[in-house]
Amino acid sequence: MACILALAAAGPALAHHSFAMFDHVHRITIAGTVTKFDWTNPHVYIELAAPDGKGGEGRYTVECASPNVLTRVGWKFNTVKIGDKVSALINPLKNGEAGGMLETLTTPDGKTMSDSNPPGGVFER
Repeated sequence: MACILALAAAGPALAHHSFAMFDHVHRITIAGTVTKFDWTNPHVYIELAAPDGKGGEGRYTVECASPNVLTRVGWKFNTVKIGDKVSALINPLKNGEAGGMLETLTTPDGKTMSDSNPPGGVFER
């Protein structure tokens, strides 16, 4: 019975994905307009429309920490709104697709929000 309970408890942990899809060595900055903001578990997502460097517009999906983690470092469900002009420092996807994992986000008023580091923390930039 103990084994069954242990396996059942481990189920949600197995469902969580790895962060191996992100390039943790390189960082890029995407400046664009928020087209979607999903304040949902297990991760918050921000979609940005930004210049693609070829005269067009690209769509970038940026994965963030969970709402719980973001709340602990100062975010609110309305920190980002559709139409906001923001700048996101991300670890890009290794496969070259348009997106990545958030490190910091600069809001329209110039405030820098961390993805998971408390304000004044060791890793704040």
